[in-house]
Amino acid sequence: MANTEMTMPMPDDTICAISTPPGTGGIAVARISGSKALETAQRIWKGKRPITEAAANTCLVGSVTDTCGEELDQAVATVFRAPRSFTGEDVVELSVHGSKWVQQELIMALIGAGARIAEPGEFSRRAFASGRMDLAQTEAVADIIASGSRAAQRVALRQMRGDFSKRIEDMRGQLLELAALLELELDFSEEDVEFASRKKLIELAVAVRTATARLAAGFSAGTAIRDGVPVAIVGATNAGKSSLLNALSHDDRAIVSDVHGTTRDVVEDVISIGDYTFRLKDTAGFRHTSDVVESLGIERSLRELREAAIVLLVTDSADMERTPWDDVKRAMEENPEATLIIAANKCDIATVPAFGDTLASAVIATSARTGEGIDELRNAICDAAARLFANGACGDTLVTNARHYKALKDASEAAGRTIDALELNLPGDLVAQDLRECISHLGTITGAISTPDILQTIFSRFCIGK
Repeated sequence: MANTEMTMPMPDDTICAISTPPGTGGIAVARISGSKALETAQRIWKGKRPITEAAANTCLVGSVTDTCGEELDQAVATVFRAPRSFTGEDVVELSVHGSKWVQQELIMALIGAGARIAEPGEFSRRAFASGRMDLAQTEAVADIIASGSRAAQRVALRQMRGDFSKRIEDMRGQLLELAALLELELDFSEEDVEFASRKKLIELAVAVRTATARLAAGFSAGTAIRDGVPVAIVGATNAGKSSLLNALSHDDRAIVSDVHGTTRDVVEDVISIGDYTFRLKDTAGFRHTSDVVESLGIERSLRELREAAIVLLVTDSADMERTPWDDVKRAMEENPEATLIIAANKCDIATVPAFGDTLASAVIATSARTGEGIDELRNAICDAAARLFANGACGDTLVTNARHYKALKDASEAAGRTIDALELNLPGDLVAQDLRECISHLGTITGAISTPDILQTIFSRFCIGK
């Protein structure tokens, strides 16, 4: 196997970085971590109590000095002692006023005192190396920082707490136990003994294949929750799609005109409704046209229809005949997981017709001009997202990371091969090979099995102060 079981060595140097967002603010926090973090911070500290003598989880009030030993700013020092800190090392956080100049001078002073600038994600990497978090948990730290909605925050928080990791490690632990017995059989192959029950192996492999496949199936829902649920706004030209986008987003994001074919490309806006983030995509209106550019825009509309999680079909209550029912129906057949919502627009100037049987989960009478029905439409969109979350979840777990998704798919396939080998009564060494592959794929998720290249790729995406 390419990956090997390994333990990251703990570094012995001390790192520092500003952990608060770049720019000017009320306060800024410099984080120092390492075996000599307390001594390093003490070299630029002035206060009644030394940082080196402070108890764990305590705050000291004093001031910090610059590289010349002159007072730079008043400060609060928060002390965390190993192993009960984020990184598992001694950690000091210095809170100063948020001047960009003060931040720069503070980091220069810490470098002069013996620290070095942290690499991207190095604090989280040290937390992984010390065993404070596994790899999936450290990746969740980046997700929770980037979360733009309550739903995304909840998903990341569950993963950071270790809910997802526990499920993976429980499966991996059971497989390891049976794999060890299978390996033992190979050592005594000449004596024709069976340590690992084939029936139990098949039952476990089936359970693992089912669980990993279900988790992988939630990936599309997980990414929609994390990055924003894609909503395709479609309909005929001049049905009011752009006006509805502007009404939903409280902004003149799209050009509104009485001229047909104004929107020729996809106009996107990101909004939050309730617990969720949505990516609203206003598309080119459907109609027969000889204009090459407009035709390309309509093709993009069809693509967005086929890829959206929620399809918002805007109809013109005063001119229902132009509604592209056939195009929408075909696209929904290709995208059966999507939710269809109908916004019967222009209800202020025309009577909304009866729709009868429809594939739509909701039909809302709206007027983009007066605002009638817009709040109800927002609620319908939010309800559709809640159903997406519930249907995509495996228990309370959603997969949002492409690396985890691939590992789960690979583990599920390896479990399937293990089942086939057992049912065909193939030799134990062939069964063991497929079983080891399944265990390995699961181990890459939590970092129980990893390589330096994988770790470097993951942590390089983190910000410097995390």
